[in-house]
Amino acid sequence: MSKTVPPISLEFFPPKTPEGVAKLTAVRRQLYALKPQFCSVTYGAGGSTQDGSFAAVRAILEEGCEAAPHFSCIGASRASIRARLAQFSEHGIRRIVALRGDLPSGYGGSNGEFQYASDLVAFIRAETGDRFHIEVAAYPEMHPQSRSPQADLQAYVAKVKAGASSAITQMFFNADAYFRFVDEAHALGATIPVVPGIMPITNASGIIRFADSCGADMPRWIRLRLQGFGDDTDSIQAFGLDVISTLCEQLRGGGAPGLHFYTMNQSAATLDLMRRLG
Repeated sequence: MSKTVPPISLEFFPPKTPEGVAKLTAVRRQLYALKPQFCSVTYGAGGSTQDGSFAAVRAILEEGCEAAPHFSCIGASRASIRARLAQFSEHGIRRIVALRGDLPSGYGGSNGEFQYASDLVAFIRAETGDRFHIEVAAYPEMHPQSRSPQADLQAYVAKVKAGASSAITQMFFNADAYFRFVDEAHALGATIPVVPGIMPITNASGIIRFADSCGADMPRWIRLRLQGFGDDTDSIQAFGLDVISTLCEQLRGGGAPGLHFYTMNQSAATLDLMRRLG
C-alpha cells in the first residue's frame, strides 16, 4: 500500500466567545503544520452564525491559508446570494462549500428562491463563471432526509451537473460505502473528486449521538466497544485512533483524492491521526 498521504483539508466551526476565538487561533496554528490545502468554516441553521463564520474565514486568509465558507441557500433570495458572492470576491475568497442548509428553528416562511443545493451551484456559476471552486456535500450512506439511496444519488448528480468542482462527504466508518458511492456516481457521469470526510473519535457518547443524527452507519462492534469503555477516555481515544487511522489507510490505498478532517476546533486528534499515517 502506498504511504503517500493525500492532500488534507480541515473544517472548523465559528466560536461564539472571545475565548473561543483565541483558542481556535491557537488550534489553527498547530494544524497549519499539516499544510492543509484549505480550511472550511461552517455556519448554523439559516445562517445564524454567518458573521462569526465570515470573521473566521478572513482570519484564515490573513494567516496565509485558503479558506472556504459554508454557504447555504435555504430561505435566501437571489439578491442576498448575489451580494454575498460579491463580498466573497472582494475579500479574496475563491472556494465555497455550497449547501442547501437546514431551516432555522421556528422558521415558518417559504423556502425562498432556492430549493436545492443544485439551484445554488447553478446560480453561482451563472453569476460568476469559474471564479469560485465550488465544493458540495456527498452522502455515501444517504442523506437522512432522502427518500431513497437512488433519489439521494440523483440529487448529488444534479449538483455535479450544475457545476460543482469537487465534493466532501459526510462522516462514515465503512470504506466500502464510500467506494461504492464513487463508482455509482461515476457511472452516472459525475466524475468530480469526492473527498472523504473524516471524524476523529475522541468521545464515545458524542460520536455515537452524532452518527445517529446524521445517518452515518456505525458498525455494531465499534459502538459496543466504545460503550464498553465507559468513562475511560484514554482507552476511547486509543481505540478511536486505531479505527479511524485504519479507515484512512483503506481510503488512501483505494485512491481517495484527499482527506477532510472534521476537527471540532481541536488539534490533538487530527495531529495524532496524521502521525499514525506517517
